[in-house]
Amino acid sequence: MKRTSRDIRTANRYEVLRQIIAESPTSRQELAAATGLSLATVATLVGELLDLGMITEVGFEDSAGGRPRGLVAVDAAGGALIGVDLAETYVRVELFDLALNVLARAEEKMRPGENRPEQVVNHVASAVGSVVERAGIESARVLGAGVSVPGQVDRATGVSEYAPNWDWHDVPLQDLLAERISHPLYLDNPLRACAVAELWFGAARGHGDAVVVNLGTGVGAGLVLGGGVHRGVSNSAGEWGHTTLVLDGRPCHCGNRGCVETYTGAPGIMLNLREVSPRSPLLRPGDQTATVDALARGVASGDPVAVKVLEDTARYVGAGIAGLINLFNPEVVVLSSWVAAAFGEPLLDAVREAVTRHALRRPLAATRIVLSPIPTDPVCLGAATFALEGALQAARKGGNGTHATAPARTRGSGSGSGRP
Repeated sequence: MKRTSRDIRTANRYEVLRQIIAESPTSRQELAAATGLSLATVATLVGELLDLGMITEVGFEDSAGGRPRGLVAVDAAGGALIGVDLAETYVRVELFDLALNVLARAEEKMRPGENRPEQVVNHVASAVGSVVERAGIESARVLGAGVSVPGQVDRATGVSEYAPNWDWHDVPLQDLLAERISHPLYLDNPLRACAVAELWFGAARGHGDAVVVNLGTGVGAGLVLGGGVHRGVSNSAGEWGHTTLVLDGRPCHCGNRGCVETYTGAPGIMLNLREVSPRSPLLRPGDQTATVDALARGVASGDPVAVKVLEDTARYVGAGIAGLINLFNPEVVVLSSWVAAAFGEPLLDAVREAVTRHALRRPLAATRIVLSPIPTDPVCLGAATFALEGALQAARKGGNGTHATAPARTRGSGSGSGRP
């Protein structure tokens, strides 16, 4: 689809704000150099962001022999954003200020089989209400809520088109959530959420080409190509978890056999454990999180069964990542999501070794494989940026009659506090 001049302007505004959040305080000249936009364009976009109350003037810095340069910073108190990590086993919600610092968080567990749309919506609405209350902010200050939904999502309509682990087909999730949540809603996939989070604040920052591998209940790959998140023609790029790893292998929820996810997602890791030691006390039937945590503790203590399961899992992950490296030639591959976080460095070391056995030498030499350095939930952080992007788009259209835009402020107001 061809982008209009309005789309380009919104994208440029988003890019400038992203840079300000990452580098506050900063000058217009530094913004122009970082974004590649002209100084005149940056000055206009900065003026718009000042009028929206999202950034503020914070003084001047000396320039080499010239006039002092005006500095701008994100106005952390200029609004609030909600990020929702809706996963197969939990709902985690974080509320952020405009500097994307966490102000409040809430989590609700979802029991096995508790995946009917109305049940999921109840959990999300409860957790969203909880963070707004805990943060003690007025509802009108919330610019929007970004919701990360597993599977394939239509961003324009908010329909969950296909979530294989829940057997969801064409669920109008945004409409269902809107009945319970008054804030503007922006839905997308966790692969995109993690990719955006790493691009803004994590291991992909400053890189044009990166792959963010999500290892959780489900598995996928967020793609950063040419400096931006790659979505594909139908917003379904990155379904690496449903590429075939083993011909005629384990059955997958998607209907295929031998998918990457069936060997590297949390349920697949439980199967790996059963194959190594069917009666292992490390196995907690029906509880993915407890099993993965037990395995991680076992690896740390040198338990031979846990170590063997980690090695087997890393072989599968490494073979799959080698294919991604050969295909996309990224500068960095980031291991993200809760399974990667639970196993940590032992998984990283084993995956690096496995990738070396399978990837082509030249693209591998140009790639670093790292754990996500983001200390908070990267999915919540990325989902909050969906809401930020949506608020900027709504502001460009002149608002929608709701609180989707921040109140206008006089230039120079605000504290100028930014992300460290």
